[in-house]
Amino acid sequence: MSILHALRAAAVCLLILLITLIGIGPMMIMGLIKALIPFRPLQRVCSVGVMWIAETWAEGLKTIFRLMTPTVWDVRCDVPLGRDQPYLVISNHQSWVDIPALVEAFNRRTPFFKFFLKKELIWVPLIGLAFWALDYPFMKRYSREHLEKHPEDRGKDLEITQRACEKFHDLPVTVVNFLEGTRYTTGKHRQQDSPYHHLLRPKSGGVAFVMAALGEQMRYLLDVTIVYPEGRVPGFWHLLSGQVSRVIVDIRGRTVPPELFLGDYANDPEFRKTFQAWVSELWRDKDARIEELRASVSRRSG
Repeated sequence: MSILHALRAAAVCLLILLITLIGIGPMMIMGLIKALIPFRPLQRVCSVGVMWIAETWAEGLKTIFRLMTPTVWDVRCDVPLGRDQPYLVISNHQSWVDIPALVEAFNRRTPFFKFFLKKELIWVPLIGLAFWALDYPFMKRYSREHLEKHPEDRGKDLEITQRACEKFHDLPVTVVNFLEGTRYTTGKHRQQDSPYHHLLRPKSGGVAFVMAALGEQMRYLLDVTIVYPEGRVPGFWHLLSGQVSRVIVDIRGRTVPPELFLGDYANDPEFRKTFQAWVSELWRDKDARIEELRASVSRRSG
């Protein structure tokens, strides 16, 4: 890496730190007011304020990358997007660069997006507080071994998450789910013996859990495919230092069959089979879409 790349990365990091420090204080104050004063209209105002701060921070992040790096964000979408309706977003996952790619694609075009997080992340300094202030749902998942020993806990993880999602009924949100559950690598692909060329096996149970917790309010599905046309998957440092020339974010709208929100994935084998077949079809289409996007880039460059 050249000195120029290192200097660029350092400048980008400093600017990101600056806008983060500017926004974190007001966000924490509004989050505390919302937690300490159980007056619903005031809590809603604070929620709107916290999301406005987060969206402004994300817009600042987009501006920093546009001014300081040469990256072209090639965002394509086949449906109109709006900020007044909720969305469920599914995406492939290859790199930490995927997060800025989603910010570029959706910030201030849809409601502010949220991820389902592991409960333990709430204890991460500053980040955990920010997630809490933003009403990110913290999931508590029980292992199969735990449920075998404590069958009375069956269904409690879903109840906990459903209560956390009750706040989503007041304000529309965009919920993001990476179906693979981890970042793609060739090693993981071989280890899984994945039937897909460019994807790991999707975890149907995770998205079924999310859909059951959210209910039919999330019937609008945005199927996102992220492609790095340079051939290599860049790390976050490559983005900061200006070594990522282009990122394709392909968005396709889909309608979710209503019956997929109503079944019991954990205890109903027939419903589980139906849900897995639906996810497998989505993933086959996505695998083909990645091949198509890569081929179009090769033809254009050739």
